[in-house]
Amino acid sequence: MTFRDRYDAGRRLAAALTPLAFESPVVIGLPRGGVPVAFEVARALGAPLDVLAVRKLGAPGHPEFAVGALAEEGIGVLAPEVAAQVGMTRADLDRIMDRESAELERRTHAYRGDRAPAPLAGRTAIVVDDGLATGLTVLAAVRAVRERGAAHTIVAVPVGSSEAVALLRKEADRVVCLNVPEQLYSVGSWYSDFAQVTDQQVTTLLAAAGRAREPHAALPAARAVTLDVGGQRLTGDLVVPRGARGLVLFAHGSGSSRLSPRNRAVAEILNRRGLATLLFDLLGPEEAATRSRVFDIPLLAGRLEAVTRWARGDDELAGLPIGYFGASTGAAAALRAAGELGDVVGAVVSRGGRPDLAEDRLEFVTAPTLLVVGGHDPAVLELNRQAAALLRCPHEIRLVPGAGHLFEEPGALEMVARLAGDWFAEHLTAAAAPETYPTAI
Repeated sequence: MTFRDRYDAGRRLAAALTPLAFESPVVIGLPRGGVPVAFEVARALGAPLDVLAVRKLGAPGHPEFAVGALAEEGIGVLAPEVAAQVGMTRADLDRIMDRESAELERRTHAYRGDRAPAPLAGRTAIVVDDGLATGLTVLAAVRAVRERGAAHTIVAVPVGSSEAVALLRKEADRVVCLNVPEQLYSVGSWYSDFAQVTDQQVTTLLAAAGRAREPHAALPAARAVTLDVGGQRLTGDLVVPRGARGLVLFAHGSGSSRLSPRNRAVAEILNRRGLATLLFDLLGPEEAATRSRVFDIPLLAGRLEAVTRWARGDDELAGLPIGYFGASTGAAAALRAAGELGDVVGAVVSRGGRPDLAEDRLEFVTAPTLLVVGGHDPAVLELNRQAAALLRCPHEIRLVPGAGHLFEEPGALEMVARLAGDWFAEHLTAAAAPETYPTAI
C-alpha cells in the first residue's frame, strides 16, 4: 500500500478509525509531517486537533539515525544500546539535548502561541504521525499524552516498521498501522509525494481545524422547488450554501418523504461541508399511499433523472457536480438513475439501502458508490453484499457499528453524514479546491 500524499494517507487512516468517533477523542498530530495526516483524521472523526512537539535525537554525523526522542514537558526516550553502537558519549547527548530542547520550545510557541494544550484528562488521545521508522518519537509522544492524563492512548500511522509497531504496542493501548512492510527502507518511500511540511502549513491546518469546530453560521433558507413530471406535481426543498461545490439529490425510501428528519439531519451536515442539497418527493401524496408505486423502482428512477435534468439547467445550480444520496428503496432508484445517466452523476451514497432492487442496472453504474449499512442490520447487509458483487464502478461497503436499519442510535446518523461527506469530498468535489486545505503537500 502506497499513498498519494499525506492527505490521502490521512483519509485512508481515518476510515480505519471511524468507530472511535463514538469515544469523542482528541487527535494529536506530531509536527510537522504528522499534522496533515492528523488533520484528515480529526476532520473525519469530528474531533479536535492539537499538536505535540517531539524532536528526534539524531546520532552525531547521522542526524537521521535516531538514538532517542524528546517531547514537550521534558518527556524523553533514549535507546542506550543504539547510542553505544554509534559511539555516542554523554557530552554528545547533552549537546544534542540542548539543541533539540531549544528547537522544541520554538516549535511549541510557533504552533500554539499562548493557547493552552487541548485538555486530555480522561479522554482518548489518538497520536498520529506520517510513519514509524524506529518509533522513538511516537513513544515519547505517547508518554507525554499519558502525563497529561489521557485515559486511553492510540497510535495511528499509515506505515511503520514491524520493530516500531512492536515497540509501541508495549506502551500504547492500541496501534493502528495500515501498512507494515517486511522492509520499510524509509517512511518517505511509501508516499508518491513526501515533500517537507513547513511551520506555516502546520499553523494553517490547525487554524482550519479550529474554524471547522466553531459555532456554525446560519445556513440560507430552503428554496421551494415544484416540478411537473409526467403530469405529477412534485415538491422539493433546495438549500444552496454560499460557495457550494456540489449538489446532492436525496431519494428517500418507502414510507418516508422529503420531510424525513433523518435525511434532513444528513443534508444539514452536508450543507455545512459546502454541498447544496435537494430533498425531493418523487411521488405525489396519493401515489405515496400506494404500495405498488413505492416499490416501482423504474418509476422512481425516471423521476430522479427528470429532477437531475432540471437541476443541470437551473441558473443557480448549473455547473455544480451532482451526487445522489438514497435511503432504502430510494437507494435503488438512485443507482438505477445513475446507471442511466452515466457520468452526469459523480458519486452515489446509499444509507441502509436496497441496491438489490436495481440489480438489473447495477453493472451500468459508473459513479463511485458507497453503501452504508448498520452493523446490527444483517439482512440488509447481505443484500448490499450481493449488490456490490454486481457493481463494476469503484465501491465500498461501510458498517456503522451498533446501528440498526434506521440509524436511530446515538451518534449513528452523524457517522453516516460524516462518511457521506467524505465520499462526496473525494469523488464529487475533488476538482474544487477545499477551503480548509492549504497548498497540497
